[in-house]
Amino acid sequence: MAKDKIAYVCSHCGQESAKWIGKCPSCGQWNTFKEIRIAGDSGQMAARSAASNLRNARHNEKNKAMRLNEISYGDVPRIDMRDDELNRVLGGGLVQGSIILLGGEPGIGKSTLTLQTILNLTDKRILYVSGEESAQQLKMRAERLMNKASDGLAKGPEDTEPTDSSQLLILTETSLESIFNNIKETLPEIVIIDSIQTISTEEVDSSPGSITQVRECAAALLRFAKSSGVPVILIGHINKEGSLAGPKILEHIVDTVIQFEGDQHYMYRILRSIKNRFGSTSELGIYEMGQNGLRQVSNPSELLLTQDNDGLSGIAISSAIEGARPFLLETQALVSTAAYGTPQRSATGFDQRRLNMLLAVLEKRVGFKLVQKDVFLNIAGGLRVTDLAMDLSVIAAVLSSNVDTPIESGWCMAGEVGLSGEVRPVSRIEQRVAEAQKLGFKDIIIPKNNMQGMKARGLGIRLHPVRKVEEALRLLFG
Repeated sequence: MAKDKIAYVCSHCGQESAKWIGKCPSCGQWNTFKEIRIAGDSGQMAARSAASNLRNARHNEKNKAMRLNEISYGDVPRIDMRDDELNRVLGGGLVQGSIILLGGEPGIGKSTLTLQTILNLTDKRILYVSGEESAQQLKMRAERLMNKASDGLAKGPEDTEPTDSSQLLILTETSLESIFNNIKETLPEIVIIDSIQTISTEEVDSSPGSITQVRECAAALLRFAKSSGVPVILIGHINKEGSLAGPKILEHIVDTVIQFEGDQHYMYRILRSIKNRFGSTSELGIYEMGQNGLRQVSNPSELLLTQDNDGLSGIAISSAIEGARPFLLETQALVSTAAYGTPQRSATGFDQRRLNMLLAVLEKRVGFKLVQKDVFLNIAGGLRVTDLAMDLSVIAAVLSSNVDTPIESGWCMAGEVGLSGEVRPVSRIEQRVAEAQKLGFKDIIIPKNNMQGMKARGLGIRLHPVRKVEEALRLLFG
């Protein structure tokens, strides 16, 4: 038996030390080192034993060093999650032997998304480990999600069949050693941990959720996933700063980090990939939260646009791209006389500093005085967009509200605005134009430099290339 080891760990950043230190050399915090007891390798032995059981049940081969030119590779085998949005974010499906970290705010729908997805995987044996809810609570949620087809939330005819949940195993446990024992007995094909902050191991003498516990449990689950080939999905909490709770090494050791975000007061949720070793991080999935679960949004443009905005000033439509998919967004602006000495600048779903820069460009290059005006900006639908092609629509919406003149229906725009007032080219202009044309828009303003290589003939939408902001505003307001 290995002897227990005494270590000192910083409760703020997770830095280890063999002796107590007053000031942490890593994060600079004082009096944060706590004494912990690290037991022998019982947790590691449990992980190896569970992985060995699964490996012997499937295949038995030894690892050995290979020359680079001897390594052959094909397509990475993936598990179809039966969810187009989730498959897109993961890069085509769940890779065998990978470990996924899903984070998000409390109540945003992490557990609902996970349970809803695995209920559709009727051909896979799945072990769902919950350290937060009882088995009865999970049963109630599963029944609500399985009845979604009768309430109009089904994707298609294939979802109207009742879901077979006989392969789904529920375990309410917080001990890592007990979890590995259940894995050894049940031999699952996918393991879900909800959540990693509630799991603890006997190796570490500290409370669940501490930096040391999260790190040791995640490392043991990583060893199990890589040695057995069973994918593991970890659900994680986030702190008040919006980042994932626990040590930063938690994000380093996993293969994929997915953020589930959105405003709880809105129905839309965005699944965004922050790190992905098996795919692109530019993909994102969009869901609509309903009473009976999450519904995939295949065409977000139709839902994010107001159907009846004719005659309303301060509204401009932009063709934006988030991830790899284009969609049209409605930019709303309100400009009014400042009631107090200092004018207010407020932006929802858009970068506040970039709004201030665009207002300065509008005043310096175009000549509209907004020093004594309050400016409020909102991206409809509760989405937060970082696409620079939104600049032109922001300026157009602000000016439309300032002069109280609505923009004609059928117009949309895409373009980045520079400090000198020029309209800079944007990426993937063909997809932006095609999305606007698909939704029935007749005119689109684009940067002039994007016209190179584009064929305007044959399109059902008129292209209006501009070089400066003044040209775009002249097209919209005359």
